[in-house]
Amino acid sequence: MTQAGLPYRAISTGKLRGANPLTAALNAGKMGVGVRQASALLDEFRPHVCLVTGGYACTPVAIACRLRRVPILIYLPDMVPGLAVRSLSRLAQRVAVTFPEVARHFGSKGVVTGYPVRAELLQAVQDRSAARERLFQALEWAREPEDERLPLLLVFGGSQGARSINKAIWANLPSLLPHAQILHVIGTRDWGMQADLMPELPPTLARRYHPVAYLHQEMPWALAVADLVVARAGASTLGEFPVAHLPAVLVPLPISGGHQWPNARKLADQGGAVIVPDAELAQQLSDTVLALLQDDERRLRMGAAMASLARPHAALAIARELVDLAR
Repeated sequence: MTQAGLPYRAISTGKLRGANPLTAALNAGKMGVGVRQASALLDEFRPHVCLVTGGYACTPVAIACRLRRVPILIYLPDMVPGLAVRSLSRLAQRVAVTFPEVARHFGSKGVVTGYPVRAELLQAVQDRSAARERLFQALEWAREPEDERLPLLLVFGGSQGARSINKAIWANLPSLLPHAQILHVIGTRDWGMQADLMPELPPTLARRYHPVAYLHQEMPWALAVADLVVARAGASTLGEFPVAHLPAVLVPLPISGGHQWPNARKLADQGGAVIVPDAELAQQLSDTVLALLQDDERRLRMGAAMASLARPHAALAIARELVDLAR
């Protein structure tokens, strides 16, 4: 929020689902406080419309808006609505979703907009050569001709990283680096672990491995120029990978309500992704990735399948819905 120049104000809230009775009661109290805080912010900000993206953190704001008769648009990025979104949809005038099959959960309130992606990603996809130059310069990569001819494997697991993915990549670097350059977004939580878990590599392979703790402005460039990605199956994969035409090996998070599995199945059923269960990642990662790195035609087919799901103007579609509600 602050990086985008948008004001940010925190309010109290708490998770009710899955909490023990005492914690649930305390969190319900926090939500009550949050509704009062949100009401005060509404008096200050005087909005014409409210956009929420689901989850318990949005509940106090949605309740306050309903009490003040401020119209509400929910955006659901995932394939399956969680309990919070299903509950909040009763307060909302419309629910925007990524794909048509999700809209059926919300009857006449459902509207298909697609998943909004950053303008920087759209620009990077339009000029992949320029994006590649920007990425290599920003990360100060050495440019060896024999490395340049190799495909680029992008690996990431969210802002904090994914420990099972990180460990599997480190364990399989000797088998992967002869066939690819690897940009590995480790995450801030596991950044300090690489010194202990990285295998010894000869210089010709070590220079092809590019670990970073986190990417912000460079991430659109990485998505645009990568030839294959290994990642979790969070909601952003439903928007960013199709726009980037990026074939994927998806490792759904085995917890968090299981919402990542439907996301992964959507992309896999379309032909754009291969799913590897988290529990099988250590055994399957190398063979799965190498099979794709060594099959250019299959990756092209997967990229085309991803592209068929792209809705590059999703942000504009959501904006139009908000303007319509505000009127």
